Amino acid sequence: MFRTALRNVLAHKARLLMTVLAVMLGVAFVSGTLVFTDTFGNAYKNKSAKSFDHVSVAVLSGGGSDEDEKKEKPRLTDALLKKAAALPGADSAIGSVSGFTALADKDGKLVGGEWGTTGANYFPGKGGKDPRYDFTDGAAPKSAGEIALDSRTADRTGYRVGDTVRLSTDGPVRTAKVSGVFDTDEGSVVAGGSLVLFDNKTAFKALNKTQYDEIDVKAAAGASEAALERSVEKILPEDHPTMTGGELKAQQDSMIEEQTSSMSQVLLIFAGIALFVGIFIIANTFTMLVAQRTKELALMRAVGASRRQVTRSVLIEAFLVGMIAAVTGFALGIGVAVGLESLMNSAGASLPDGPLVIAPTTIVVALLIGVVVTMLAAWLPGRRAAKIPPVAAMNSVHATPTMRGLVVRNTIGSIIVALGALMLFMDDNYVKSGGAGVMLVGVIVLTPLLSRPFIAASAPLLKPFGVTGKLSRLNSVRNPRRTASTAAALMIGLTLITAMTVVATSMSSAINKMAAGSMKADYSVSMANFQPLTPEVREKLDKLPDVEATTPLRQAYGEADGGFTTISGVDPKTFGSLVGMDFIGGSVDGLKAGDALIDDKLAKDKGLKAGDTFPLKFDDDSKTVKVKVAGVYEGNEMLSGVFAATSVVDPHLTKVVDKQVLVKMEDGASDKAEDAIVKALGENPAITVQDKDAISNAVAGAINMMLNMLYGLLAMAVLIAVLGVINTLAMSVFERKHEIGMLRAIGLDRAKVKQMVRLEAVIISLFGAVLGIGLGLFMGWVAGGTISNSVSTYTMEIPLGRIVVFLGIAALVGVLAAMWPARSAAKLNPLMAIKSE
Repeated sequence: MFRTALRNVLAHKARLLMTVLAVMLGVAFVSGTLVFTDTFGNAYKNKSAKSFDHVSVAVLSGGGSDEDEKKEKPRLTDALLKKAAALPGADSAIGSVSGFTALADKDGKLVGGEWGTTGANYFPGKGGKDPRYDFTDGAAPKSAGEIALDSRTADRTGYRVGDTVRLSTDGPVRTAKVSGVFDTDEGSVVAGGSLVLFDNKTAFKALNKTQYDEIDVKAAAGASEAALERSVEKILPEDHPTMTGGELKAQQDSMIEEQTSSMSQVLLIFAGIALFVGIFIIANTFTMLVAQRTKELALMRAVGASRRQVTRSVLIEAFLVGMIAAVTGFALGIGVAVGLESLMNSAGASLPDGPLVIAPTTIVVALLIGVVVTMLAAWLPGRRAAKIPPVAAMNSVHATPTMRGLVVRNTIGSIIVALGALMLFMDDNYVKSGGAGVMLVGVIVLTPLLSRPFIAASAPLLKPFGVTGKLSRLNSVRNPRRTASTAAALMIGLTLITAMTVVATSMSSAINKMAAGSMKADYSVSMANFQPLTPEVREKLDKLPDVEATTPLRQAYGEADGGFTTISGVDPKTFGSLVGMDFIGGSVDGLKAGDALIDDKLAKDKGLKAGDTFPLKFDDDSKTVKVKVAGVYEGNEMLSGVFAATSVVDPHLTKVVDKQVLVKMEDGASDKAEDAIVKALGENPAITVQDKDAISNAVAGAINMMLNMLYGLLAMAVLIAVLGVINTLAMSVFERKHEIGMLRAIGLDRAKVKQMVRLEAVIISLFGAVLGIGLGLFMGWVAGGTISNSVSTYTMEIPLGRIVVFLGIAALVGVLAAMWPARSAAKLNPLMAIKSE
């Protein structure tokens, strides 16, 4: 039986090619993901390990007694640092501080993104050098007028030693000269951020620090970390946190493993989808191969082979095919890993260099997946072949599928769809997600039943093509199982793509509605890293002649009538003209110094209405304030909680600062107005000025970026589906040699034969696309129901333009997939084809 299986694999190399490709691509995706994440994680671990070379014991900020906290005495001071450096077993000690530092590029734009621009101190240790930074050009900063830049930022911005740069740490813009350029293994820099170094004294002042964030002590030669840590603990307040260099490295390694694991899980989900799609191709291929060898299998049964042996023969073939696909897929996966690394580096991720890591488990997983998936998909066709009685099988080359099997299949599919639909309407989101998967499986089971009405409905569209249109339609319904399996592969990819597109488009529209409805102001002014603004920002804006009104938004936290809430301080005179609120009771016009506006959720929870008085308690443990409800508004993601006058909120703030400032211009938003605001604020890279469109586009841009990434990941599943269409048509052409020969003999020319095969491919592809898009729209609607509970402006929007594109792509897939099978069909010699069995 093994020799028979091997002979069959070698005899059907061409027909098994697409199956091998489908499995190979899925395995390549899996193995590439595992190799990439292992390589990525290992490189980061090696890089991060270098950053702990100067650390034997780290003294962390925080801790200390309550008495120390009350006195607000800084503990990580130069005095403590000198004590630590003088300890027995200590070689040296350095102190570090860091914080947000906005650096402007040559066009005045923020470098490194909202969270990626960091400032830190250069701490000259032994020999006047800081072991954390290796200068490649120039020297370290020595005065307040100098800074140093990391080499990646210098290359990205074009700054060189001697250039003057503009930067900001806490609001005001300052200028400094670039004294040097250095290399660093800082994780934020490697991930695409920027690092600006100040001299130690300037760093404290610029970053508003009163003590070091951390003191790192390096052990002398021969001294142990544990002994040094015990010595350090003796000079610290009780329970002050410390960590050894080994513990810091282990903590960093754990974080890297967690991050790479999350990335790996996301990629593996899409690899799993690709493999799931591949199962349909494998099952289709083996079903057709078994059907073509019905006489041979029947003869084997007649001479003594048991059902089990016939099934085993098919499984051995699947094993050999799976092994070939797994080995080639693993080799391709290594290339995929290298390609992913290059792609991310070209996108600006700046991944650290390191050797390619191919773990033994990756090899085992790749081989197991390839073999197991192939054998599982081939088991059902093999079992079905073994059930055919020898005498019945020898009477006909191709056994006709029984209707009883389809009836059972349709019954099972209907039950599964009903169960999935029931789960979709449950309250639990996890149950809903499971219901979506169950329903998808149910529709896959029902595809043979659904194929007939769809293909029948396509008859008017095929009528202009005459006899070839009719033949392509009849061929499509000849074997509904085969048509269904081929279409299902494409359906899965398009279901996911459509559902995600619907949700993303609807969410983007919801954000636009929210921004347009909630914000009457022309501009929102805030810090780039969302840290507080100084009140001077509003004062500068109020002096602009074109500014009509402004209000600060100052944030505090506390309890409203016993329930936790955010409390925003606003200017009661201008607030109403700058925000849009839908009021259930009262109005913004009634907001005065001792009043408050509350959202509908708080009003409902506490039974409050306009005119009621309720207690407001701030987190500073001060006395409760009694405020009157001036109005109850409908809350959303942009406006929620309690709004009160700044005179109510300011006494409870440790420092009076603004979260953002809303600005309304006399002539509305314009490039001129925005330039005026930017210039009034000193063209500060740390401050972001956004109009309503910019706020919406920031969210929509992130959604579209994520959607495009998902499209890219699902492209593998669609590609495998295309291979499935090619495979089905190629084997169908081979199966219908005799029939095609007869058609050629009675006058159907080569062009018409090609057209017949192409139309059949387009019908199958469009069937899969229509089914996938329809199911995707339903899934998007269900997902939208969950989202709308938390996003009030969310309504389902159907992206008609993209759906038309999806259908066009599906038709193109059919045309391209039919090229080789159509050419093969047209090249058949009519006389030889008529003679073939």
